Amino acid sequence: MARAHPLNVLATLDRARTQRYHFTAAAIAGTGFLAGAYDLFSIIFVARLIGRVYYADETASPGEPGGQLPHDAAVALNGVAFSGTFVGQLAFGWLGDRIGRRRAYGWTLALMAVSSAASGLSFGREAKAVLATLCFFRFWLGVGVGGSYPLSAAIIAEYANKRTRGAFVAAVHAMQGVGILLGCTVALGVCSVVPEADHVWRVILVAGAVPAALSFYLRTKLPETARYTALVAREPKRAAADMSQVLRARIQEQELDVSVGRIDDEWGLFSVQFLKSHGLHLLATSSACFFLSVTYYSQNILQKDLLGKLGWVSPSPAASMGAVQEVARLARAQALIALCGASPGYILSVVLIDVLGRRRLQLAGFTVMTLSMLALAISYDHWTSHAAGFFALYNVTFFFASVGPNTTTFVAPAELFPARLRCTCHGVAMAAGRAGAVLGAFGFLSKGADSKYASGIGTRNELFVLAGTNFLGMLMSLFVPETRGASLEVLSKEVVYESIDMFMDSNGE
Repeated sequence: MARAHPLNVLATLDRARTQRYHFTAAAIAGTGFLAGAYDLFSIIFVARLIGRVYYADETASPGEPGGQLPHDAAVALNGVAFSGTFVGQLAFGWLGDRIGRRRAYGWTLALMAVSSAASGLSFGREAKAVLATLCFFRFWLGVGVGGSYPLSAAIIAEYANKRTRGAFVAAVHAMQGVGILLGCTVALGVCSVVPEADHVWRVILVAGAVPAALSFYLRTKLPETARYTALVAREPKRAAADMSQVLRARIQEQELDVSVGRIDDEWGLFSVQFLKSHGLHLLATSSACFFLSVTYYSQNILQKDLLGKLGWVSPSPAASMGAVQEVARLARAQALIALCGASPGYILSVVLIDVLGRRRLQLAGFTVMTLSMLALAISYDHWTSHAAGFFALYNVTFFFASVGPNTTTFVAPAELFPARLRCTCHGVAMAAGRAGAVLGAFGFLSKGADSKYASGIGTRNELFVLAGTNFLGMLMSLFVPETRGASLEVLSKEVVYESIDMFMDSNGE
């Protein structure tokens, strides 16, 4: 039989008006997420500089390539970060459900700060030594970044009220866009004051330790989430005491007549009970993450065509252009792309997610992405000679990705699963997305006779494949239930309300 537990502390959090502690929790979770986005994104500038510094061809004539990072080395730099992120999402997701969100999040932030600083201090004078140490630290940086995904999502979801929860979780995810813009800004700033290319890439990497360290400090300002304390640690009185301090109000135990139904407290992720209750949700959220990431992380191949045709970057570094000048030019181009596409999408997702709902945004986003990719693929020859149109369609794709699935695939897994498995399941969904990222970033590449990597099936055919993956993402989104306005305990089936009126109230009806 289910046991009844008074959980007025959770009901109070659900009904609480939006106030200062919501923004504090969002700042803590968002700053860590910003640090992760900065650290992963900044490698595009670092790779250019390492190529120019450690692989400079002294015999090159004017106008010939002035040093490029070997493609195998570039793949290794990105691959170790992807691998570390995959491991971190699974490991810290599991750990967040075992030792608590706050404590596990502190470990991820410490790992990110130390690894960021160590990456910039990669030692050795020869290219192989520098790359080996950089890859080592990038792996552990990836582990920390991966851990920030499930933990930051769970922290803000469990602190938020049910009316604005989507906006706060989406705002934390939107810090990814801020991290990208910060990476461009730091690269431009460092390039303007540091003349030595070997120092520039090191400063860019070390700077990533600052937001991680700041978030590590800020996390001391809030206690463990009440949902972990009450439902997982099973200390509802301590949860009520913690939230009384946060809310600056006394929480009465019998304020709301709510019962928590636990059919079997012991069933876990690999149980029949989980499969029946949440198996389809985990499959749908993980699949949507996977299909989205295939498209999202294949954009490097498209950017190579786009940026070159727009004249924003050179396809290969020219000897007449300094390394620092080249990176500054690349940073401006990346900032413009982010400002035209992803960043406005992130902002709009925060505004719309609690108005239209997660499911509608995700379906609409995948639909537009499918149509945009088809339009680019069908008339690819036309678009390659009309760079402005190419740029517009490209940004439409990633604008709607940011408004829809890029945000909603982060939000939904933080809402659908029981508190004792919330971080684990979110980590599984994000790890599926990381597997899609590997496929998107490397799966379409083949190595040519010149040892360079290019799209193995041709860019046009790749666009057709991406349209197909977006369509599959749209189909899987049909199996993701709407979570707008409902209590986390209702969504995860941890709460049984004793009257239909209370159930309707939990859904904001």
